[in-house]
Amino acid sequence: QVQLVESGGGLVQAGGSLRLSCTASGRTYNNYAMGWFRQAPGKEREFVAALSWNGGSTDSAGSVKGRFTISRDNAKNTVYLQMNSLKSEDMAVYYCAAGPSVSRFKSHYAYWGQGTQVTVSS
Repeated sequence: QVQLVESGGGLVQAGGSLRLSCTASGRTYNNYAMGWFRQAPGKEREFVAALSWNGGSTDSAGSVKGRFTISRDNAKNTVYLQMNSLKSEDMAVYYCAAGPSVSRFKSHYAYWGQGTQVTVSS
């Protein structure tokens, strides 16, 4: 069992940066790949980025490539999403998730956090 808690969301101006954190509890956290997803009002939850348990495999959506970076610190049971050059279309609730391997599919992930709001002002 893994419990996930996101933090770091907030209000930022377009072009600014935020770093989201997701801290996990549970003995088997280090065995899981971690993903970030986001959901804007009226839209489906979409894949943002994911990282394997050892950081050896990563994937990210085309819309965030070159702007967002996923990383993890297994000693701290934490995965991060560094978001730079934020745009209005990045505004959403961001969720972290844990699953057996890197995947873009929501159904692949068994554990989810409660989400953190990112608001981008233009």
